[in-house]
Amino acid sequence: MNNNLNFKRIRDTALGVVIFAAMIIAAVLVFRNAMNKPHRELAKRIAELSSGSNIPDTIDGLKQAIALYEAQIELNVKEGAQTGVYWKILAVRLADKGMHRDALAALERALYYNAADPTLLYLTGESAAIVAANALQFSVSSNSEREHFYQLAESAYLRALVQDAMYTKPMLGLGLLYTFDLDRPAEAIPYLQRYLTMLSGNVTAMFVLARAYYMIENYEEALALYERILNRSKDPSVRAQAQDNIDIIRDLIYG
Repeated sequence: MNNNLNFKRIRDTALGVVIFAAMIIAAVLVFRNAMNKPHRELAKRIAELSSGSNIPDTIDGLKQAIALYEAQIELNVKEGAQTGVYWKILAVRLADKGMHRDALAALERALYYNAADPTLLYLTGESAAIVAANALQFSVSSNSEREHFYQLAESAYLRALVQDAMYTKPMLGLGLLYTFDLDRPAEAIPYLQRYLTMLSGNVTAMFVLARAYYMIENYEEALALYERILNRSKDPSVRAQAQDNIDIIRDLIYG
């Protein structure tokens, strides 16, 4: 009787150990499955986006697949970036030769690879403004084409400043565009003022800002800027132009 009782106890204990071990193993498997799920989901997602359909079943296979796709993506990114650089170089060379329509086509391709590049946006604004200013009105559509390129120039300059608020070239570009091309001098003034707070000695910006003040009949500010140019510049032609403008404004003020 005692032997049977002892055997039953041993059997129950052994069964309990087996059940406990099975529970531990099941818990480990569930944990490992949960830990490896992100890898499987990532590999599955990548595979769905690719031309192939074979999804690895093992963890090592999944890791190899992910590494392969990551390496290919990195290569594509590098190649795309380099292609964008080539288009940028081509655009600059075309613009230097005065081929601004062709430069705009190259800039469009460069922006395809790097839409947030403020330099590309500035160059787009510059070439578009030149194309618009030199468009001959052979037909009614020519006028709408000119307006299109002016709008492109304005939006490109503004977007360049969104990407880099301290980028001075688009500020001057907008100043020139609003003052001389679009006849909106009041809108030019804030950009030119910002420009001159950063590059206070730039004579071109001072001339443009003075012109904008003159156009809105703020003669005192225009006169102050022309006198500032006269005091700072040693270039005879620059001084002569500033003096001529001073004389014109003084005649308007004092009669």
